[in-house]
Amino acid sequence: MLKKFFQVALGIVTSVGGFLEIGSIATAAQAGAAFRFELGWAVALGTICLIFLVEMSGRLAAVSKRTIAGAMRERFGFTFFVVPLIGIGIVTFLTLASEIGGMALALQYATGVRFQLWALPVAFVAWLLLWKATFGVIEKGVSLLGLVTLCFLVAAVKQHPSVTLIAHGLIPSIPASDATHYWFIAVSILGASITPYLFLFYSSGAIEDKWSVKDLPVNRFVAASGMTFGGGLSLAVLIVAGAVLFPRGISLDRAEQLPLVLSLSLGRWGVALFAASLGIACLGATLEIGLALAYQLAQGFGWRWSQDLKGSEASRFTMVYTVAILLAALLILTGIDPLKLTVLTMAFTAASLPLVIVPFLFLMNDKRYLKEHTNGWFSNAVVIFSIVLAFVLAVVSIPLELAGS
Repeated sequence: MLKKFFQVALGIVTSVGGFLEIGSIATAAQAGAAFRFELGWAVALGTICLIFLVEMSGRLAAVSKRTIAGAMRERFGFTFFVVPLIGIGIVTFLTLASEIGGMALALQYATGVRFQLWALPVAFVAWLLLWKATFGVIEKGVSLLGLVTLCFLVAAVKQHPSVTLIAHGLIPSIPASDATHYWFIAVSILGASITPYLFLFYSSGAIEDKWSVKDLPVNRFVAASGMTFGGGLSLAVLIVAGAVLFPRGISLDRAEQLPLVLSLSLGRWGVALFAASLGIACLGATLEIGLALAYQLAQGFGWRWSQDLKGSEASRFTMVYTVAILLAALLILTGIDPLKLTVLTMAFTAASLPLVIVPFLFLMNDKRYLKEHTNGWFSNAVVIFSIVLAFVLAVVSIPLELAGS
């Protein structure tokens, strides 16, 4: 029983550090500020798709004893694997920079010191945790700290929003105005929800935790509960922004405005709670993304890997997350706006999804890897629909949004 409880913690930390981070917070807040509750459907769709993808990644690891990256290279060959490795690697690195920027912003909100000056210190803290901590410490420690993000749910309930309007927002609709920005934010929300590093990390975590076929029921529960938890909090951010920012005409186009989501709803404690929530969520995401990048390269190139190994025992594995974190911190040090970087990166993430999802679906329907546990038609249909929608919207809306900007 205790072991199963700890396994569930993997889903919670994945949702806190993977689903609810600067990407989902920023895109949901911008959606609420600009379109009230109308983009709730994008959060819901992204959550549903991610539940299926996370469950699939855990099932692949438990049944085949292979991670997504390792199975992809084995099934399609290294030459093919290089394409998603590069494509997903670039957007994952940009996401890593966004998360380090999010931690730096959180400290700016708390201290008043410009975020650029915090870039290297927060990067060092994240690197030190990866260097010293075991996988178990990372997954369980951050999941407990991440419960502070429940303040978004408290703020949403406190606003007494119209249930009818929220329900209406869960149904996709054509916006009355500013359609380009509407679809761009929808794409960004989907990109923030269906982030490839999330299920790459999850499959590797299942191997680290030594999951087997016996753990498939736990895997389903973890995927459903963890991602629903993260999606619910993301929807709460959208609801709060729609309730307090939309009526005031605050568009959230500057990073300094983000704390208004809670300060206008929770009063003087709002800024502190927002800073704590953003900082902890981004710390969890930074740890996950750093590991996901290292997992992907190490598994693709056949290097020795595990977070529980000492640095000297998996030197190339640790070198990847060390270099990635340093370069991401240097990017934030240039003064690039973390909010704008985040929203644009999430949109590019949506456009890159087919690179990893399409071969992943082939794996999930291959009996050589999954035996009798291959995908059903419904799982395939949900994921294909979500990915095609995200890709089409990204291809159409990103150029229009950039041109308009």
